[in-house]
Amino acid sequence: MPFQGLKVVELAGVLAGPAVGMFFSEMGAQVIKIENKRTGGDVTRSWRVAGEDSHVPESAYYNSVNWNKHVRFLDFHSEKDLNEVHELIDHADIVITNFKEGDAFRYRLDADSLRKKNNGLIVAEITGFSDSARLAFDAVLQAETGFMSINGEPGGQPLKLPVAFIDLMAAHQLKEGVLVALIHRLKTGRGSKVRVSLYRSAIASLANQASTYLNTGQVPSATGSLHPSIAPYGEVFPCSDGRLILLAVGSDKQFRELCSLLGLGFLADLSEFATNPARVLNRMGLADQLRPAIKAFRSDDLLDRFIASGVPAAPVNDLHDLFLEAEARSMVLEQTEPDGRISKRVATAVFEWEPYED
Repeated sequence: MPFQGLKVVELAGVLAGPAVGMFFSEMGAQVIKIENKRTGGDVTRSWRVAGEDSHVPESAYYNSVNWNKHVRFLDFHSEKDLNEVHELIDHADIVITNFKEGDAFRYRLDADSLRKKNNGLIVAEITGFSDSARLAFDAVLQAETGFMSINGEPGGQPLKLPVAFIDLMAAHQLKEGVLVALIHRLKTGRGSKVRVSLYRSAIASLANQASTYLNTGQVPSATGSLHPSIAPYGEVFPCSDGRLILLAVGSDKQFRELCSLLGLGFLADLSEFATNPARVLNRMGLADQLRPAIKAFRSDDLLDRFIASGVPAAPVNDLHDLFLEAEARSMVLEQTEPDGRISKRVATAVFEWEPYED
């Protein structure tokens, strides 16, 4: 494993920081997670959906980012416990934090204090807002940075994404920063402080939506699953068996192939559909043409034809459907808990790593 022998101390809760810790645990590092003994540990232990067993000490949410960690319950108000935290960090490679404003200094866990005893330490910090003590949960960031305004159906209520997307993007940003810091340490022997805010991570994740606004002045609006600049892309259609499929046609060549497979070859020669810009302008009329042709096929048959011909499309699966697939099942991690239960989660380190042999 690439990080065998690396020691990580995680002083973070909820999702973003623990997701970074889990990445390193999956890659072989020893990850020691410190949870607040006074409050019953990471708050997500109690974030249960309806039907979850309330007698189990951790929720499915907590399990999602806390695989293979060594958990210790300590109280930072206890000098003995705080000294234990400091001793762990003195011999660590990485410490991950998401303290509220001022807490790092209160407990002498700020980067400047920690580096005095461990100059090779990488301090990885997550904050909500760059220069504010405001509490920041993922939904707050989705609202404030524009994600909710472009998510949902036209004319409908703004919607947040159903996963904590901003937390996950901040975790990826922090992982990138820590990996840069590890390379720097290999070259110099010195540690670093890496700091990521949810706010800046959210703005960076707006990607083409932000670029479109900055270059055109057009404020993006909610379009459901439709892509603002490609068609038919994001359109969903029912098949004869009731199953829904999504199209993601990204080129004129793919569109011609789509029309040919559906027996609608003439559409690709019409001026209102011949090019992508024209299809974006006339996407509703195009959908009206495609809908009955797609409805005539069973989903499996049509998807097989699309795949064989290079037309991007997919079934609209729920999670039950997803985890019937062998590759999805191969990403499931299992852990035996102290009470003998098997808890499950999906892997986060999903890249394939093959070091060259001599």
